[in-house]
Amino acid sequence: MLKKDKAKVLDDVWTEDHIKSFLSVRPHDGSDEDFHMLHKAYQSMRAADFEVFVGFFGSENRNINATSLQDHSVLSIVGEHRHGEEYAVILKDAGAL
Repeated sequence: MLKKDKAKVLDDVWTEDHIKSFLSVRPHDGSDEDFHMLHKAYQSMRAADFEVFVGFFGSENRNINATSLQDHSVLSIVGEHRHGEEYAVILKDAGAL
């Protein structure tokens, strides 16, 4: 029987530096940088951490309404997810349309 290398970590505390590190995430498919980093943050963070990230994102004058190559905004993607309501509120509060 194989032994697991790592135990799953739940409720890991994210530092501000870890949250800010998503501001340096870059796409490899030619998609919009702002969309890519915002989408990756949404996929990776709990709502409270995402809210902190959106504050950093906005302070760098990033585009909260940036779209994917398929012309989808992060807000439109979040709106399709069952647990996306809290994230949608955060995005709307930050000016997402």
